[in-house]
Amino acid sequence: MKNLATIWNGIFKNNPIFRLVLGLCPTLAVTTSLENALGMGMAATFVLVCSNALVSALRKVIPGAVHIPCYIVIIATFVTAIDLLMQAFLPDLSASLGIFIPLIVVNCIILGRAEAFASRNGVVASICDGIGSGIGFTLALSLIAMVREVVGAGSITVWGDIAIKGINPGPVTLAILPAGGFITLGLLLAAINRIGEWNARRHGAPAPLPVNLDCRHCTVCPNGK
Repeated sequence: MKNLATIWNGIFKNNPIFRLVLGLCPTLAVTTSLENALGMGMAATFVLVCSNALVSALRKVIPGAVHIPCYIVIIATFVTAIDLLMQAFLPDLSASLGIFIPLIVVNCIILGRAEAFASRNGVVASICDGIGSGIGFTLALSLIAMVREVVGAGSITVWGDIAIKGINPGPVTLAILPAGGFITLGLLLAAINRIGEWNARRHGAPAPLPVNLDCRHCTVCPNGK
């Protein structure tokens, strides 16, 4: 049950994009189509699960003085593997995502989960954390991409030649431009926060406060210092 709760938290309660507001660079860049969003999400999930598992397995071996460089080397190894696999088996998707696959190495979601969770928990729990965060990241990317693609292109490219066309007869090109990414993300964040507030009040609970991201609430340093 604890592992299921860890997965659930990664998907919803601590969603990397909609709750923690992390990894916004690839979020805004690749969500011009659902296919790109799914590809980026699956690549990030693979790296999250594998790096979390290895960091957790080696957490008592890695010296504290060099733990961040060691984590980056581990993450870079799996990023290189998924990048080469995509180039070999999904060349069109790899070309479409471009530099954002190698940039997973410096994605704050990956390093953050390795530092805040995998380095302090067992292998199974860390794998579950990677699965939850990866699914949450993928779902968030997919939702943003569907909104932008429907509004901006009038269709949804699910994967390859699988597409749903003619959804919006009057597409608004702004939605698939960089500015459209910011607007879509902002509107979705506002809607999700509003739904959370409404749901809390419906159950007689106080409205949830915004997630605090300052140093006082950081989980990296012991005792928040």
